[in-house]
Amino acid sequence: MRDVTISELERLEAQADDGEVAFEMDEDAFRAFYDRTARPLWVYLSRVAGDRQVADDLLQETYYRFLRARVAHESESHRRHYLFRIATNLVHDRHRRRAASTDSRIDDTDCAALPSHENVARHAEQRVDLRRAFGRLKPRERELLWLAYAQGSSHREIGETLGLTTGSIKLLLFRARRKLAGLLRADAPDEGVRPEN
Repeated sequence: MRDVTISELERLEAQADDGEVAFEMDEDAFRAFYDRTARPLWVYLSRVAGDRQVADDLLQETYYRFLRARVAHESESHRRHYLFRIATNLVHDRHRRRAASTDSRIDDTDCAALPSHENVARHAEQRVDLRRAFGRLKPRERELLWLAYAQGSSHREIGETLGLTTGSIKLLLFRARRKLAGLLRADAPDEGVRPEN
């Protein structure tokens, strides 16, 4: 058993007096955690909030609250889900403060290059259609679809992040997929009708 220094003991006592959990992520551990999670979290925030600048602000606030909470998590997975839950709550708070709907503006810089010009044009058209339909979904529907399909989270993980049961997640995901498909069908041009020359 190692000796505890007086400064460590004083710090632990002060935390106990304040009712705080005796957990601190050291700078190197936080930096590594940030490096692993910042990009996926920012992408999630930009898609759900619909604005890159807002995503930047929410990302900063999310990590600030994560560090301030000083909650002990036994695994990387738990830390990650706690981080996404904070981010989700911040997005909900923002939506509540701003009654106006969000504008989904997403840059095309992450589009993958396709070999033929026809494929590139068709792919770009599909992405625009998908973005437009995605932007017309409710924030909760966008969150569910993003967490499930872009982040690859399980129903249980999504439930933990959003504070819902697994059964609710399955039902809400089904409805969100059906609504997105309906929006895509409604926006699709009628292939049987040809323009007159």
